[in-house]
Amino acid sequence: MPYRQGHAAPPREHDPPAPVDDLCPSPDQRGLYLQGLLLLRSGKPAPAAECLALAAAALPAHAGARINLVRALLAAGDAQRALEAADGALVLFPDNPELLFSRGTALNALGRPIAARKALQRAVALDPSHAPSRLNLGNACADLDDLAAAECHIRAALRRDATLLEAHASLGFVLTAQGRLSEAIAACETAIALRPDFVQAHWNLATAALLAGDFARGFAEYEWRKRHPRFGQDFPDLPGDVWSNDSPAGRTVLVRAEQGLGDTIQLARYLPLIAERGDRPVLVCAPSLVPWLATLDTITVLPHHAPLPRYNAWIDQMSLPLTFGTRPDTIPAAAGYLRADPGRTAQWRARLPAGRKIGLAWAGNPAHGNDRRRSLPSHVASRLAAVCGDGVVNLQAGPRAPETGLPDLSPLLTDFAETAALIANLDLVLTVDTAVTHVAGAVGVPCWVMLPFAPDWRWMQGRNDTPWYASLRLFRQPKPGDWDSVIEQIRIALRRDAAPDRGSRDTPRTMRSAPAN
Repeated sequence: MPYRQGHAAPPREHDPPAPVDDLCPSPDQRGLYLQGLLLLRSGKPAPAAECLALAAAALPAHAGARINLVRALLAAGDAQRALEAADGALVLFPDNPELLFSRGTALNALGRPIAARKALQRAVALDPSHAPSRLNLGNACADLDDLAAAECHIRAALRRDATLLEAHASLGFVLTAQGRLSEAIAACETAIALRPDFVQAHWNLATAALLAGDFARGFAEYEWRKRHPRFGQDFPDLPGDVWSNDSPAGRTVLVRAEQGLGDTIQLARYLPLIAERGDRPVLVCAPSLVPWLATLDTITVLPHHAPLPRYNAWIDQMSLPLTFGTRPDTIPAAAGYLRADPGRTAQWRARLPAGRKIGLAWAGNPAHGNDRRRSLPSHVASRLAAVCGDGVVNLQAGPRAPETGLPDLSPLLTDFAETAALIANLDLVLTVDTAVTHVAGAVGVPCWVMLPFAPDWRWMQGRNDTPWYASLRLFRQPKPGDWDSVIEQIRIALRRDAAPDRGSRDTPRTMRSAPAN
C-alpha cells in the first residue's frame, strides 16, 4: 500500500463558504451558486462542483463561486481540476489565503510538495490562525523528509484547533517516521478518541504498533485498511463466511492475496498452517507468483484473473497473522518455507560463472508510494555494485535493470519461480526493500536488506535482524536519505564477512550477521 500517511485538512464545516454578494445580477446565476453551496454542505461535492463551475463561468469575478468551486473539487478528490480552478481564481484574488490553502492542498495531493510548501507558506503568512493551512504545510514538509519542520507546523495547527482530526493523524505519521513510536501511538489515540471511526488514525496506529513489535494491537488495527478511502475498493465483500482459526475443519478456504508481490510471498507461510488443520487453502494471487507458490504442498494457487473456485469460507491474506494470533516470537517458518525448482536451479548454475556470487537489486516498483525513499538512486546503485567487486549478479528487473552496467537478466526472469532458482545459486543477496527480499528469505538464502530511515512496518525498529526471515540482516539509514552510510556499512561487512565460494553446492552457506546498527 502507499506509504504516505499524512492527512490533508480539507475545507471544514467551521470554514463558512464565501458569502453570496452583490455580483449576482440574475436569479438564475444566484440560484446556481446557492444550489452548489447546498450540495457541498450536503456532502455531494461532485454535483456541487458542476453547479459552482457554471456559476463561476457566468460570474468570473464572483469570489464566492470561485472559492467554493475549488473546495468542491478538492472534496470530490479531483486535485488536478482543483489546482486549475485555484490558479484561475488567484489571478483575480492573488492574496486570498483560502485559495492559497486550497492550491497547496491540491499540489500535495498531486505529489508536488515543493510547490505545495510555497503556496501554503503564503497562506500561513496571510492567515496565521488558519489551522488547516498549518497542517497541510506540515504534510508538505513531511513529503520532503523535513520531519522537524513537519512536526513544528502540525503542532502549531493543533495549538490553534485541538479538534483537527487530520492533524493528530498526521502527527502520528511524522512521529512514527522519526521512530518516536509511543508518542505516535498517543497522537493516533487522541484522534480516535475524538472520532472512533476515523480510519486514517487507526491505519497510522497500526503502523506504529507493528513497528514497535506489538503485533496483537497492530494487526487488529491493520484491519482498518479495508475501510480506508484509498484502499477500500481493493476489498469487495465476497459471499460466504469469513474464515477464522476457529472455523470447522474440512473446508475449502479462499485466500485473497492483496497489496504487493512481496506481501504475498511473506504471508504464504500461513497457507500450510491452514492445510495442517484439515482445510484446503486456495490462494488467488498475481500470475507471476503462481508457478512458484504452487510448489507449496497441499496448496492450490490460481491467478487472480481466473474464475473463482467453489469455496466454503474466505479470508484476506494480510488478515492471517491476526487470525493465527502471531507474535514476534511465534512467526511460523522463519528459516524458510519455499523451495526453488531443482531443474531451473541447475540451469542457472550452469549459466552462472564459478566463484563467489552476490545478487544485487537496487530498486522497487516505482508505483509504490514510498519508492523514492526505499530505492537507491542510480549513482548509489553503481557505487554499491563497485563495492561488491567481482561476481555480482543483476537481480534488478524492469526499466532500471541496465543502470549499473551489469548484464540485464530480466528477460530471463519470466516469473518468480525463475527468480527463486537464480537466487538459490547465490552466496548472498543485497537488496532494497522489494520482492527480492522476500524471495531470498523464503528460500533461506543469506540476504542483506538496505532500509530507509523510516522503514516499512514489517522491519520493526532498532534491530539488524528480523523474526520474519532468519537469513536476513538489516542495514538502516541513520537519517533520511543517507544511503552513503548504508553503503559504507555494506563495504565494511563485505570485507569482514566475505561470502564463501560455494562452488557447485546446492545449499547456501549462512554468512555471519552484519554488525548492529
